[in-house]
Order: sequence, then C-alpha cells, then structure tokens
Amino acid sequence: MRPYYDQLLQEFHLPLTNPVLVFSLVLFIILLSPILLKRINIPGTVGLILSGVIIGPHSLNLLEKSSAVELFSTIGLLYIMFIAGLELDVNEFRKHRHKSILFGMLTFSLPISIGFPVCYYLLNYDFSASFLTASMFATHTLVAYPIVSRMGVSKNQAVAITVGGTILTDTAVLIILAVIMGYSQGTVDQDFWIRLGISIAIFLAIIFLIIPVIARWFFSNLESEKHSHYIFVLAAVFFSAFLAKVAGIEPIVGAFAAGLALNPLIPNSSALMNRIEFIGNALFIPFFLISVGMLVDLRVLLNGPMAIIIAVTLTTVALVGKWVAAFFTQQICRYSPAQRQLIFGLSSSHAAATIAVILVGYQARILDLNILNGTILLILVTCVVASFVTEKAAKLIVTDSTSELPENGSDRDAGNECILLPISDAKSSEKILELAVMIKEKQSPNPLTVLTVVPNDEEAERNVQKARNELEPMVHYAASFDARLNVIATIDYNICSGVSRTAKELMSDVIIFGWPHRRGFINRMINDTTESIVDCTSKTTLICQFTRPLALHRRVVLICPPFAEKEKGFEQWVSKIARLAQELSIPVLCNCEKKSRTAIQDTLRKIQSGVTINFESFKNFREWEGLETKSANIREDDILVFVGSRPESVSYKAFFELIPDKLEAHFANISKIMLYPAQFESRELAEGYGDIVANPFSFSKSAVQKIGRELGGFIKKSSLPLKRNKGKKEKNHGK
Repeated sequence: MRPYYDQLLQEFHLPLTNPVLVFSLVLFIILLSPILLKRINIPGTVGLILSGVIIGPHSLNLLEKSSAVELFSTIGLLYIMFIAGLELDVNEFRKHRHKSILFGMLTFSLPISIGFPVCYYLLNYDFSASFLTASMFATHTLVAYPIVSRMGVSKNQAVAITVGGTILTDTAVLIILAVIMGYSQGTVDQDFWIRLGISIAIFLAIIFLIIPVIARWFFSNLESEKHSHYIFVLAAVFFSAFLAKVAGIEPIVGAFAAGLALNPLIPNSSALMNRIEFIGNALFIPFFLISVGMLVDLRVLLNGPMAIIIAVTLTTVALVGKWVAAFFTQQICRYSPAQRQLIFGLSSSHAAATIAVILVGYQARILDLNILNGTILLILVTCVVASFVTEKAAKLIVTDSTSELPENGSDRDAGNECILLPISDAKSSEKILELAVMIKEKQSPNPLTVLTVVPNDEEAERNVQKARNELEPMVHYAASFDARLNVIATIDYNICSGVSRTAKELMSDVIIFGWPHRRGFINRMINDTTESIVDCTSKTTLICQFTRPLALHRRVVLICPPFAEKEKGFEQWVSKIARLAQELSIPVLCNCEKKSRTAIQDTLRKIQSGVTINFESFKNFREWEGLETKSANIREDDILVFVGSRPESVSYKAFFELIPDKLEAHFANISKIMLYPAQFESRELAEGYGDIVANPFSFSKSAVQKIGRELGGFIKKSSLPLKRNKGKKEKNHGK
C-alpha cells in the first residue's frame, strides 16, 4: 500500500505535471471563477486573470507555464483575434475605414509621444530603451472583446474602428520591434525592407485571394459535412497565423486576417458561427486569460521603491495614453461618451503584444529587470481596468439603443415578433430555417414556429404523430444555431386553411415557406397551395428557393414596384432584406422608382442599418414583365428578390400573377424570393372567412393569359405525337 500512496502523492506534487490534473484544474477554474466573482460584480474576464495570478508559478505554484498551457494560451489569443475579424461588420468598417485609420494613428502616436519623454527624462533610460518601452504603450490586446461579443454590441461602430485600430497599431509596433532588433544587429538595409515588403505582399495574396476561393468550394461541395466546416476553419486560422510568422509579422495579424477573409462566408447567425464562438468562449479564450494572470509576479513590489515607482509610472502612462487617444477619437468622430468609454476599455488592456515587445527587449539587454517586472504589473492592472470599463460602457450602449427605439407600432411589435414556417419536408427546409434565424428580430423572445398541416381524415391522429417525428430533425438543426423551435402539427381540411388559422392563433408577423414543385395544369387550377396561402393571409409572406448555401451568395438584387412604400408591410420587409444582407455581408442592388428609393433610404436610416445599397431606376416598371430579357444582369451567386403584392392592394399589377412562373422558368438555377408585403385592414377583414373564397375565379387579363398559356402548352404537348405520325405516313406514301 505504501508505494501506492507515494505514487498518488507524487501526482499532486506542485507544480502539477499530470496533463489530466492540469486540464481538470483549469476547467474547474473556468467553470467556477466567473460564477463566484459575478456575485460581487466582478467581470468574468477579471476573475479568470486573477485566478491565473493565484495558481501561477509566482503565487501558489499550482501550475507552471508548460508547453500544454502555452499551446492553449496561444490558441486562445489567436481565437480572440480571429473572432474579432469574423464578427467585424465589414460594411460598417468599409464605410468608416477612415475613422479606423484615424484611431489607429492616434492610439499609436499619442501613447508613444507621452511615454518616450517620461522614460527618457523622468526614468533616465537611454534612447533605445525609452523608445522601445514607449512603443509598448501603443500596443493593446482585445482581452475585453468577449464582453462586447456576449452583450451583443460587437456590431457597434466604436467596436469596428477599435478592432481596426488594434491591427494597425500592433502591426506598426511589431514592425518597429523588428526594425530595432535588426538595427541592434546591424541588418537593417535595403534588402531588409525589400524582403519584408515582398513577404507581406505574398502573405496578403494567399489570405485574401486563395483561402476564400478554397473555402467557398469547400462549403459548397461539402455542405452536409457540418463538423468538417469547423475543422476547415480552424486549419485556415492557424495556417494563416503560421504564414504571418513566416512573413515576419506576428501570428495575431494572421489570425485577424483569416477572420476578415472568411467573414463573408460565415454569417453571424449561422450554425458554424455558433460553434466557433461556443468553443472559443468556453475553452480557448479562458485558457489565454488564465495564462495572462500566470505572468504576474506581485513580489516585484518588494524589490524596493524603484520597482514600485517604475511599475506605477508605466501603468499610469499606459492608461493615460489610451484614454487621450479615445478622447480625441470621440471628439473628432462625434461619438457619445459611452462609445468613448467602449473604445478606451477595448484598447487599454495590454497583454500579448506588450509582453512580446518587452521580452524581446529584455533578452536583447536593451531593457532591464525593473521594466520587465513593471510591465507584468501593468498587464494585470490594465486588463482589470479594461474589463470593468468595457462592461460598463457596453451596458450603457445597450440601454441607450433600447430607449431610442421609435414609438411606432411596427417597432413595438418587433420586440415580440413571431415567424411561421409551414414545412412539409425537413431536409429540404434547412435553408428556410437558416433564413428565418438570420432575419428574426434578436430581441424577440418568441421561438420560430415550424408548422405541418395534416388532412382531416380517418388516419389524422396517426399522421399527426408521424409528422411530428419527421420534423424532429429540424429541432436538432435549430439547436446548432442556438435557436428555439416550436413544432406544431395541426389537422385541417386543406393546407391553406391550416396555415391561415395557425398564423392568426399565433399572431404571426412573417410567413416563410419553400418554393413549391411544378405540378400539372389541372392540379394547379384546382388547388394551387402557394397562391392560396398568399391570398388567404395578409401577413408578410416570403416564398423562397435557394440553390446554394446562403453564405455563398454575393449580392441581393431587389425589384421593388411603384407605390410599394404605400403598403403596410413596407418597413418590415425592407428591414428584413437589410438584415439578410448585413448577416451575409453582401450589398443590395435595388431597382425602383425615385419615391420608393427615398422611402427605402429613410427606413434604413430609421433602423440604423449599415448595409451597402445601390439603386438603379427604371423608366417603366413593366419592362420587368419580360424577366427573360433581364437574365443577363443576374449572376448565379445573386439572391433575386421580387416584391409583389396581393390583388386590390396599392402596388398591385396584373402581371404579378405571372412572375412566379417566369422566375421558375428563366432563373431556375438562381436563388430567389417572391415577397408579398403585409396588407392593410381591408384585406385583414376577409381573413375571418379563410375557408370561403370571396372571388373563386377571376377573369382578369392576367388570369386569361395564364389559362391560355397553360392550355396552349397542354395542347402543344398532346399534338406532338400526331404530327410525328402524320409525317411518317407522308414519308411512306412518297416511297
């Protein structure tokens, strides 16, 4: 028994070396630290850093910076930068790239301008040590970024310019570090700059030209291999980080560049994005925060008054420099005080790049031990301050955005939005569910509702249970989006009546269903389900067909009829299309008249959408009646959205009834949405008679054309065999 106990005690010898125990300890810290410290209003990020201080080699010595801890720490840092690039609102960033460059210049130059005189004149360091230490003040690590991501403000303009400024300033500092080290070794010459420029150009070409093409092919051809998508993304991130290292810049720049390159292919509400954020926030990023705390050695405060003076001075200069940069950015860009706090909170934490600069300078004997110890304390203080400030600022922004919602009826209903998805085939409806997740109002607590209608016959009860079982895969698929799903199987005499009744019972705002398959002429004339659902409801209705994964589309082409802005559901569908384009990070090309253009622009300003939208005017809207003539302007990776309307509405045109067939005939391989806006109360009054058709057969011009076209096609097909037989007889007679 004695050897057994000795072996057991050896496993718990400090610092722990058993990988199972090390991993278990870290997981318990990740689990318990945020929960316990949240009770005393300390952010979870701070709790993880303080936990690292306690268990680190300079305190309880439970863990040391082993290769395993170093590996997970590196992964966590790269993950933070990758998610920052992935969640960046590209349209917003492009629109305000000048502000991002401005902030990058300010957060780079001002801390150096403040820090260099302090180090050179006050602390009496030489020029090289002062300049290298001052450049350390310019760096910052997005330690507090998980806070803005968790609180849903990652799309805020202040976040976008801060992330962009982070890459600019960190890249500039790391290049300065390479130049200083090369200067100390006497290798900074013309060849050095040529080699650096060529390597960076090759790196950027691979990241932004080659990797997106491979990713697009991979996501398109292996659409069903969901887990492989995540593995591919991880491989792309770490390969990009490696390429950055080879190019002579830091791996964090490569990880951020990979996020930017894959940004258009991974929508923010997609299942893949949910997996990326879940694993990163649950494991890799907490590992990095704990490893940051393990660097801190509080015993440096006992090394004499000079160590304390240097540590306090460095920390004060670092915070003041970042606050001044945030203040000038706020004044120039006219941001709110809450946005200034958010910029300061995100940019004030020093960790990865900072310790990289100081360690390299210390190993090259440019910096002394006091600077190294002071920097370690600086990391702890700035990370704690950044976490508190960022969380407070994020809460203020969320509160302000909630209080600034317009007081009209549509926006009050948006917070309680309900989307209905009539579905018959679970497998073919995955893209419909993904679309619904993307365009759903984020503040709405209601789940998405999936509906299947079962005929009311002798086997109705058995068919209901069968339908529920068939829709069970949709529940699992929705879980991958972190979306709640309500499955309803109802009994009714026909699909139209069941959908209409359920929509009224749930007070649904939007109905989305898939594009129906083509059927014979007789079936279409007797019971065209698509047209019945559109006619028997007054809700905003989307009929969708997607020929490729949603993330692989590059543009939304919107055809908006005259007087569309007069419809009740105008603002609703504009916000839905804008949200879809924003989720996919793609522009919108809108064909409309001048008045509709003005109304669309007003709506986008009202909902504060940053989507890129271009307009094309048409002289006569009826030119879109011949859709086949427009096929040259539509690309295979477009989403074609045609805004129709129901009969008797303001924007209704007779040829709208022919549009679905023409879309199907001339754009079979292109993703398309037929959109019917919600109607005014005059239409809603008839909804109470869902089982009774008020005008069972309309002999309008479009109806006659439709019947004639169907009969003509039917007669033409029937006459083909007769013509062939007649030709054969004439041929034989001639012989």
